[in-house]
Amino acid sequence: MAKRVSVDKTLFTVTLLLVFIGLVMVFSASAVMAKDRFGSPYGFLIRQFLWAVAGIGAMFGLMNVDYKRYKNSGVVFSLLGLTTILLISVFFLDRSHNTHRWFRAGPFSFQPSELAKPTLILFLSYFLESRTRQMEDWRHTLLPAIAPTLFLSALIAAQPDLGTAIACAAITAAIMFVAGTEWKYYLYAVAPLPILFYFLIWRVPWRHQRILAYANPYSDPLGRGFHIIQSLIAVSTGGFSGLGLMEGHQKLFFLPEPHTDFIFAVIGEEFGLIGTIVVLTLFAIFLYRGVRAAVLTRDVFGKYLAAGIASMIVIQALFNISVVVALLPTKGIPLPFISYGGSSLFVMLASVGVLLNITKQTD
Repeated sequence: MAKRVSVDKTLFTVTLLLVFIGLVMVFSASAVMAKDRFGSPYGFLIRQFLWAVAGIGAMFGLMNVDYKRYKNSGVVFSLLGLTTILLISVFFLDRSHNTHRWFRAGPFSFQPSELAKPTLILFLSYFLESRTRQMEDWRHTLLPAIAPTLFLSALIAAQPDLGTAIACAAITAAIMFVAGTEWKYYLYAVAPLPILFYFLIWRVPWRHQRILAYANPYSDPLGRGFHIIQSLIAVSTGGFSGLGLMEGHQKLFFLPEPHTDFIFAVIGEEFGLIGTIVVLTLFAIFLYRGVRAAVLTRDVFGKYLAAGIASMIVIQALFNISVVVALLPTKGIPLPFISYGGSSLFVMLASVGVLLNITKQTD
């Protein structure tokens, strides 16, 4: 079978649809808040639109660059070093929302933890490509493979951003699975987690409160359970077809962060079950086309890269949606392509550009 001469049009279209939905929903979820904060209802929308334009530009650029050019130690380790420097540098900047996560320049900001995810995908794809027959060698393959993930995840968790750190670990696990890591090593990795979570969650008061809120949000409906309750009210109020665009009520200073972490709840309220199913279907199609690219490419590096990019986006989507519907405790993970957040949108679109180039070279 001849190789493709164009990118996967389905994957390309789904990505643009998700970005379009994101722009519409960011405006709907933030208009009142933006009017109150900036004096204009378009404050958040304009910033998100500019990031979307930049991200789509990066996507178009990278989809025309041969992904095999990244299979270079200079590229891989330079990006790994840059990401490490950025993650360390944020600790020397002023805190924002009691965290060290952002570089800020006027109205724009960049979150280096977003760069950590594609960086780890690139490193693992490069490192594991020549070690597919040595996946049992824990000393020379497994430990060196997961070492950067452990290090970068520790820096991210210290910001603190435990949600993104967990996402990095999940992406690494997905790529290691595709590379052929046996189940027993996953069991070894899971074994120390109870002790780790004890110190990272149970001994940290505000995270402890989130777990209690997750277990029983109605025990403190105006305090620790407020986020979850307001999110569930928004989703349930939408019913089958929703209240209509711009007609949601929970975003009116009831639902915290309606344009970022809980934007899926706004979709549920304004477009109902139909709207949420549309979004879920688009992510399912994205996953299918990403996995298809990984299966069809004969290049091992491209296979791992495609699997990593697809898993990065879908894992993050699953985390976000699970939080909104109270399947997971509250954590600050945006919904890819849809939530307000420039650095996340730009990095996701740039990563899709690489994935589209892989689809261009599949059999």
